[in-house]
Amino acid sequence: MKFEGPITLILIAITVVVSWMAFNNRKLLDRLILWPPAVDRHRQYDRLVTYGFIHADFAHLLFNMVTLFFFGQAIERLMLRMTGSWWMYLLFYLSALVVSILPSYLKNQKNPNYLSLGASGAVSAILFAFILVSPWSLIFVFFIPAPAILYAVFYVGYSIWMDKKGGDNVNHSAHLAGAAYGVMFMLFMEPGLLQHFLQAVMNPSFGR
Repeated sequence: MKFEGPITLILIAITVVVSWMAFNNRKLLDRLILWPPAVDRHRQYDRLVTYGFIHADFAHLLFNMVTLFFFGQAIERLMLRMTGSWWMYLLFYLSALVVSILPSYLKNQKNPNYLSLGASGAVSAILFAFILVSPWSLIFVFFIPAPAILYAVFYVGYSIWMDKKGGDNVNHSAHLAGAAYGVMFMLFMEPGLLQHFLQAVMNPSFGR
């Protein structure tokens, strides 16, 4: 059997298993979650990655993994064609976990009450990498089809607003940082994607 995106499927499997274990094991959750003092004082730098493999609850896990399944495989195939290696995509995902959480970590570096978990930052990076490549593709938002580029505008605006407002226990800063990183990583790999994106935006072709 030939899998379309083996790294994506492996990442999903690992995340589901580790998240499920952490649901029932508080000690494991406490060791993997991003807690800035543990990084700052105890040099547990692995937390800048491991936090992305645990989730707050099943709904949180399901949303991230479904999004990763549909968009991750497309970006994985594209990176394979561009580089000839599956490992570039793995590097992209893991580095997105680190980069997306850095603003939150630096802001709360001395805050013993701050905690963060979930793959949302890396998933945002993958989603926005996809939007850069195919801005007029239809994606489903709560079962409602919407052009990817319009969803991106709403997503960024909403995340900025909620990041300033706060109070919902969602790390919108990681979403924004992840989205920006996804675009920048793709442009670093292939600068010509910027011209492709601008041409696509100026010539709408819904569903493509």
